[in-house]
Parts: sequence; structure tokens; C-alpha cells
Amino acid sequence: MELTDARRTLYEWVANPALRHHMECVAACMGAYAMRVDPPQRARWMLAGLMHDLDWERHPTAAEHPRVAVAFLRERGVDETVLHAIMAHAPYTGTLRDTPMAKHLFAVDELAGFIVACGKVRPDGIATLEPASVRKKLKNLSFAAAVSRDDIATGAAEVGSTEDEHFALCLAAIREMREGIAE
Repeated sequence: MELTDARRTLYEWVANPALRHHMECVAACMGAYAMRVDPPQRARWMLAGLMHDLDWERHPTAAEHPRVAVAFLRERGVDETVLHAIMAHAPYTGTLRDTPMAKHLFAVDELAGFIVACGKVRPDGIATLEPASVRKKLKNLSFAAAVSRDDIATGAAEVGSTEDEHFALCLAAIREMREGIAE
């Protein structure tokens, strides 16, 4: 599945603009990490990010998400490495994060959402948001309370980055993606 087809599928399956935006942000972060880890496979890494929550709106239970999306994508010939990463981003599936793609997808998922939340409370959005500001907001447990701080810390460690390096890479990727888009 090409990214163009994936975006079409995204718009067919996901009505919520905030969820679509989240999936695009995760894809951008995955693309940035792929350039460090596996440049020739950048499109596949971005595909994993773009499709990771495809079924969340229709099938938000642990019994179905992300299994429904993985079955759908498998029928369309999506590579098993991408499908494995999508399964592994949801720890309750029992799928091990034993590939670089799976580790990075888990690492960027919660962080991308948190960065967007940080931008929503700033006059200039994420334009001047720095890793230190993200770290400070993480300490405020009532801010974006649904975001797992443990998952963010675990993800950074699993990909071998300091939290500040992890935050900086994802901030830059989301900024680049959002360039010219109002917050």
C-alpha cells in the first residue's frame, strides 16, 4: 500500500479530524526516525504510523483494536513488518516490540499526541515549543491526563534516545509536517 492509498483509506475509515491529525503526526515522527535508522524503508515506517489507529474510531476496544485494522491491511498486501509494528504499538495485544519499527511506533505514539496537546495551550502553537517545555508539562499530571507518561519514558529508552533527543526529533518532524498550517 502506497502512502497516497493509505491517506485515502484514512479518510474513508476515520471521520474525526483530531484522530486523523494524530495519525499524520505519528507518521511524520516515524519518517524522521526512519531517516536515522532505516532510510530506504522510510515509506514503510510512515505507513505504520499513518495506519496504526485506523480502526480506533470504529473498534476502540482492546478485543478489536488494532486487530481489525491489521486484518484489513493484510488483505491489501501490507508488509508483515508494518502489521507487526501496528500490533505491537498496543501492549495489550501481547505482540512483542522486537523490531526497530515496532519500538519506534510505540515510542512516538503517545509523545506525538502530547506534543499536539502542548501546542494547543500556547499562543504560537508548537512553533517555539522546546523539549524542556514538553518535560515540564509531563510533570503536570492533570495536563493531558490520558497520555501515559510511562509509555513516553519507556519508548524513549527502547529506541535508545534521551527524552530530550526524542522530544526534539518529534517536535521537528511535527513542525515540518505542519508548516503553513494554523494550530
